[in-house]
Amino acid sequence: MTINSFSRMGTANSFTHSVANINERQVSLSTLQQSLTSGLKNANPADDPIGAAQAERAITRLARIQSDQKALGLQKDAITAAESTLGSAVSALQSFRQLVVSAGNATLSPADRQTVAQQLTSLRDQVFSLSNTTDANGNPLFGALGSALAPFVQQSASPGTYTFNGVAGQTSSTAVSIPAALDGDKAFMFKPSQDASFNVSYSANVGLSSTGAVTLQAPPTTAPTPNSSYQIQFQTNPLSGAMQYQVTQTTPPAAPVASAAVNFTSGTPITFDGLSLTVTGTALAGDTLNIQANTSIFGAMDKAITDIGSASSSLVASQAVGQALSSIDIGINRLQAARGLAGDLMNRSDSIGAAQTAGATQAEADRSSAQDVNMVQAISDFQNQQTGFSAALQSYAQIQKLSLFNYIG
Repeated sequence: MTINSFSRMGTANSFTHSVANINERQVSLSTLQQSLTSGLKNANPADDPIGAAQAERAITRLARIQSDQKALGLQKDAITAAESTLGSAVSALQSFRQLVVSAGNATLSPADRQTVAQQLTSLRDQVFSLSNTTDANGNPLFGALGSALAPFVQQSASPGTYTFNGVAGQTSSTAVSIPAALDGDKAFMFKPSQDASFNVSYSANVGLSSTGAVTLQAPPTTAPTPNSSYQIQFQTNPLSGAMQYQVTQTTPPAAPVASAAVNFTSGTPITFDGLSLTVTGTALAGDTLNIQANTSIFGAMDKAITDIGSASSSLVASQAVGQALSSIDIGINRLQAARGLAGDLMNRSDSIGAAQTAGATQAEADRSSAQDVNMVQAISDFQNQQTGFSAALQSYAQIQKLSLFNYIG
């Protein structure tokens, strides 16, 4: 016995399925077309919440890195300008030093030395102006931890006295930044306990002796008081007739540093308060040496200008030249050290910049992976969907012709 099986598909059902298939393909084709146009995997974050969150985090990191890069660029520009300014200051000091050496020439007359002093004054003004240089935003390049717009001020009431109008110190670099200013106090100001920059002058020189530069004792016994000054007075021992000296600290006022008068020997160092000074020649009773701490490069330059310009003889000029050279060399060393720090900071900024560039590249890669569409894959999928959509339309058109009425008549 044979059983025949029949299946039946209604025209309406076939029509509904065809329309649904066409609509589905049209939606897919439209979505792919939108991705190709925008370059994004999903136009709506709700379509892929995880990918949207990853992309947002990457964009935030990129924005932060770009902000740090801009700040680092400004900081590096400021330090670069500071390094260049220090170079100009060193060049001016070296020119100052050469003129000071020339002033020691025994053939120069007092008028010649006054001419040299005028040239030295111009160089002093140049160095002082450089110390108050600002960056493009008007911030002092040597403002340390914070200062007035002009960090260095000359006290009009006391010529040759300069102060640092700010908070001394050097800010530290971080993982993303470097300081935008250098410590001007360390670069231009002297510290007696470190530099031993003192100016020695005679208020009386009956014996016409000469002195060397003041130096720190080795090893140091004590540290001289900041802004301190001393006086050495020579006198004859009434009992033995030997020449003696006594050291007194005049600023701040204090009792004699030496507990008693000490016998003087030419060429033997005179030591006091952690300092050492050598006097050569014949000292006579009444000779008086004044020892004043130089508190800044500018003050040392001022003192050199005054002493050289007012030197009445080659011997006095030679004394002034020796004192000036010692202080100027200390100043050059300080500026060179500050310039070396600026170079280190510039190298540090390059390292930070390289790390920021690498971080930005990684963040951009993460954002692209989470957000950007693969164009090659998307174009291929679009072409496939377009072909399928065309085939669906053609199939639907053929199905529409499968009607009984097409065969009647």
